[in-house]
Amino acid sequence: MRETGRMCRSIKTLRPPVLPEEATEEEIRAAALQFVRKVSGFRAPAAHNREVFDHAVEVIAQATTELLDGLEVRGQKASA
Repeated sequence: MRETGRMCRSIKTLRPPVLPEEATEEEIRAAALQFVRKVSGFRAPAAHNREVFDHAVEVIAQATTELLDGLEVRGQKASA
């Protein structure tokens, strides 16, 4: 397995107690976009890659929402 480096520091933790309130849809999408940019190596993809790039952002944002909704933090659900 090869070493790939560290995760981008600009992706912030989106769950309590780090984030005092529930993460917004906008914050979740921004984190998903940063992740896709980091993994793909593209800040903005070429037109022929736009569809797959945007789809990846949406899938990751949805998975992040599901993760945050399902996490339990200190014995309580992370979001209501």
